[in-house]
Amino acid sequence: MLPSEQFDSTRVQNESKGIQNGVEEWDGTDISLFSSNIGFFQAQGNAAEVGQALSENEIHRQMQDFKEFCNLDDLYVDVVSPPFQSCDDNEIRTILGISSQSSEQTEVGQEGSYVPLERYFELLRRHQGKRLRSDGEKSNADSQTQTTHSRSSMMSTEKIIELATENFIQAISKSKEISVVSHPYPSSMTLGYSTDDLKAIELVQNLLLSADKVDEKKYECARKLLEECDRMSSSAGTPIQRLVLYFAEALYEKIDRETGSISPKGMGKRILHPREDLQHTNKFRISLHKNQPLSQIAQFAGIQTVIEHVAEARKVHVIDLGIRSGLQCTILMQELAARQERNVQHLRITAVGTRSRPSIEQTGRQLMAFAESLNLNFSFHIVMVADILDLNERLFELDADEAVAVYSAYTLMHMIGQADQLEHIMRVIKSIRPCVMIVTELEANFNSPVFVRRFVEALFFYGAFFDSMAECLKNDEGNRREAESICFSSTIRDVVAAEESKRKIRHVRLNVWRAFFARFGLAETDLGMSSLYQANLVRQGFPSGSSCTLGMNGKCLTIGWKRTPLCTVSAWKFLRDSDG
Repeated sequence: MLPSEQFDSTRVQNESKGIQNGVEEWDGTDISLFSSNIGFFQAQGNAAEVGQALSENEIHRQMQDFKEFCNLDDLYVDVVSPPFQSCDDNEIRTILGISSQSSEQTEVGQEGSYVPLERYFELLRRHQGKRLRSDGEKSNADSQTQTTHSRSSMMSTEKIIELATENFIQAISKSKEISVVSHPYPSSMTLGYSTDDLKAIELVQNLLLSADKVDEKKYECARKLLEECDRMSSSAGTPIQRLVLYFAEALYEKIDRETGSISPKGMGKRILHPREDLQHTNKFRISLHKNQPLSQIAQFAGIQTVIEHVAEARKVHVIDLGIRSGLQCTILMQELAARQERNVQHLRITAVGTRSRPSIEQTGRQLMAFAESLNLNFSFHIVMVADILDLNERLFELDADEAVAVYSAYTLMHMIGQADQLEHIMRVIKSIRPCVMIVTELEANFNSPVFVRRFVEALFFYGAFFDSMAECLKNDEGNRREAESICFSSTIRDVVAAEESKRKIRHVRLNVWRAFFARFGLAETDLGMSSLYQANLVRQGFPSGSSCTLGMNGKCLTIGWKRTPLCTVSAWKFLRDSDG
C-alpha cells in the first residue's frame, strides 16, 4: 500500500453529481486552569475601527451562504488519527513536556489514590477563578452578591454545581472533623432559592458524595447514594437531572470495573464506542451547528485570522488536518473571492486523513462546486496515509510561491493518547513552515490521572454543555435526547470510569498546549481585532448569544457558555531560529 494518495481535483468536478456519501465518523466533542485575569472581549466601534474587519452586511451575507452550504451535507467528521491505542500516562507527560510532578497532571500520590478534603477546596477555587466574564458583568464578586430572590426560572447548571460543591465540602468537613472555618466557601444554602433549585442542588450533592465514596472504595455506600440519584434524575428532565443520570451511570461502571461485578446501569448496559455512536447523530450535529453559536464563532474567528495572514499572497494553500464537512473553507473562499485588490490567482486546500476517503472526496466535490459559483480558481487535494507516522512534507507538493497556512480544529486532542503521532505531526508541520497555524481545541482537562480532579472537571464542563443544548435545542428535543443518551453518555463513562491506558478521551487545557508547542518553536500570535470583531458579531446573531461568553487568555480567544470556558481558538507562528 502506498503511504499516500493524491486526490485529483479535476476528477472531483467531473464526478460532482450522483455520488453517495460514505461516512465513517468520530468527533470527541459532539464535543493549569485559567487564572482570574481573563478579560472579557467586548467589541467597540464599527468595522472601520478594526481595520480589515468586514462590514456587518458582508458578514451577514457570508453567514447566509455559510448556512446554505451547511445544508448540502451531513456534517460528517474525519480524524487524522487511527483508532486509539494504549498509552502510558508517563509517556503522555513526556511527549507533552510535562513533569510527572506537574500540578496539571498529578494532584496527590499516584493513579487512584485518595484525595484529601483540602483538594476539593482547591478544585472549586480554580473553577471560580477560570470563569469568563459575562456581558455587563462588573466582576465575579458583583455577580456573587446578586440576590437570588424573585427568580423566574431555574438557575444555571454551573451555579447549581457550585452551590452543591460548596455544601458538599461543608458536609464532609464536619464528617471528617476538619474545621468548617478552615475552608473558604461558607454554605450558600440560604433562603431565597426555589424548591426546584434546592432539589437540583441536593441531587448534585448526592452525586458528589457518591463519587467521594467511590474514591474511598466504599462501594456499598456509594451504591446507596447512586440509587438516590436514580430516583431524582431522568433522561427527560432538566439539564441537571440529565447530567446526573449519565454521571451516575458512569460511577456504576467504575464500581463494576473495580469490583469485577456487572450491574444493569454499569457494565451490564450496552454502550457503543464513541466512533460507533457518532455515525448515528448527523442530524444532531447539524442542529447543534445551526443553533448553538460556539462552533460558528470558532470557525469565523479562526478563518479570519488566516485571511489576515495571507492578505498579500496571490497563491494560497491551506492544509486542513480535519476538514470534516469543509464549512470553515467556505468562509475563506468567499473572502478571497471578494478581494478588490491583489486578487488571488489560486486557492489550494489540502485535506489530511487516515480514513473516510469517500467522505473527504464528497467534501471536495462540494467545495469545487462552491468555488465555481464564486468564480474562484480553486483546487482540492487529499493526503491520505495509513498512519500519521507516514506523513511527510513531500506529500503536500508545496509551491515556493504559495502562502501556506495550517488549520487544526479538534484534531490534535485525538493524538494525546498516541504520543509518537502527536510529536511526528508537529515536526512535519514545522518542516512546512506555514505563515500561521490556527488551533481550536476544547478547554478542558480530562487527562488528569486523579479520579476526583477528572470527575469535577468533567461535571462542570458537561454541565455547561448540557445547559447550552437545553437552551439552543429547545425546539429539537428528539435530537438532543438521542445525542445525550448515546454520544455524551459514552464519553462521560470513558472520562469517569476508565483509568490509565483504558481511558480514551483525553483533553488538556490551553496552558498545556502552550508548553507543548513551545518545544517546537511555536510562538502565539494575535488573532487580530477583525477576527474578534467577527466573533462578537456572530455571537450576537444567535438568539442564545447572550449566554455565550467570549474572553481573552493572552492572545487566545476563549469561547464559553455562561462563563464556563468550553473551547479556545489560537494562532501560532514558528520562530525562525528555532531548532525543535
